[in-house]
Amino acid sequence: MAADVDKRTPENQSNISPQKKHRSPGYGSWISRGIWTLLLVGAVPLLGFGIKYYQDALLLKRHEESVRTLGAEGLFLFSSLDTDHDLFLSPEEFKPIAEKLTGITPPVDFEEDVIHDPNGETLTLEAKMQPLLLDSMTKSKDGFLGVSHSSLSGLRSWKSPAVPSSSFSAGQFRVFLPPKNKGEVGDTWWVIPSELNIFTGYLPNNRYHPPAPKGKEVLIHSLLSMFHPRPFIKTRFAPQGAVACIRASNDFYYDIAFRIHAEFQLNDVPDFPFWFTPGQFTGNIVLSKDASHVRHFHLYVPGDRSLNVDMEWLYGASESSNMEVDIGYLPQLELQSTGPSTPSIIVDEKGNIIDSRDGSREPIQFVFEEILWTLEIGQQEAARRMEVTLYPFKKVSYLPFSEAFERAEAEQKLVHSILLWGALDDQSC
Repeated sequence: MAADVDKRTPENQSNISPQKKHRSPGYGSWISRGIWTLLLVGAVPLLGFGIKYYQDALLLKRHEESVRTLGAEGLFLFSSLDTDHDLFLSPEEFKPIAEKLTGITPPVDFEEDVIHDPNGETLTLEAKMQPLLLDSMTKSKDGFLGVSHSSLSGLRSWKSPAVPSSSFSAGQFRVFLPPKNKGEVGDTWWVIPSELNIFTGYLPNNRYHPPAPKGKEVLIHSLLSMFHPRPFIKTRFAPQGAVACIRASNDFYYDIAFRIHAEFQLNDVPDFPFWFTPGQFTGNIVLSKDASHVRHFHLYVPGDRSLNVDMEWLYGASESSNMEVDIGYLPQLELQSTGPSTPSIIVDEKGNIIDSRDGSREPIQFVFEEILWTLEIGQQEAARRMEVTLYPFKKVSYLPFSEAFERAEAEQKLVHSILLWGALDDQSC
């Protein structure tokens, strides 16, 4: 039997109700389409909230499992490595503990040493020193609390700079130039980054000779070697490293303030190690932005506190040997440029030498223009910014009692009092 055929004509099909007509995709009123759009748009935030809620719940579960597995102290150590706080350790995050366990440090990509330009400018530095005042030490007398004469032999014999004067090429001071992402006045950065953390711990005490400097450490090591032949650029304890700050700038020059934490080993075999740790080295350098010219350089140990040097010495050759600690005052330890850097030759527009500097002739005379700064901050503000870089706790203002109460009254806040035996921001009181 043949199938039924719809014999309705187009005319009589128009009588069919709209509900019975075949509807193509997208058919419907703008109201129904709008409702679907609202539903979809409204579902996206809900979906995102649901995913976030699931992730937070999963993270919380992992955290609870970590506490049960590691305990609170173990989780604290784990978290200090887990820099992205995802409760998983990547190989990069695990690297400090791997280095600690294996004793093997992978090679670091240091900047290439600056190639000396024989025709470049030369800067002369002079070193000045006044020895530590032994009377400022509590254990300075022989026999006091078991202090032997040999323990302090290196300290007693260090009365003058190892190298009173030395010349450097201006290009060597390129290490003080800011990185590409730090070019504004007030910017701070690490010249020599600290390598200490909770897992690396402290560097050993039973050492006499510093490791060979690399990269930017080379110039700092050369500068401090003018004071004493055994400077350690990486201190045993924090703070470690060197930071800098752009204090002033114009189109051609920077005035860069810096702060360095380093120490010296004053004793040598057969005497036991004696560590001499100034509170800090600070200073500034004025140089051209291409490091071809250095207008001024100054590095010194601040003497504005009654005690500014920490000293520690061993009573035995092993790391577990007893150690004595004292503190004292160093009146002067500084490097100062004798004048701006100058070229060894002067050439004309065609490259012909028209004057030169050698030992048989009078030095070339130069007249330098005065530097006018476009933007600048005060030296104290630059020092404060470097302190905050070294010590994040310095983001909070620590004030003397009188100033603290005045500030609290003005801001209607309470006073939180902290009593300290010594300073937290360097090795002095």
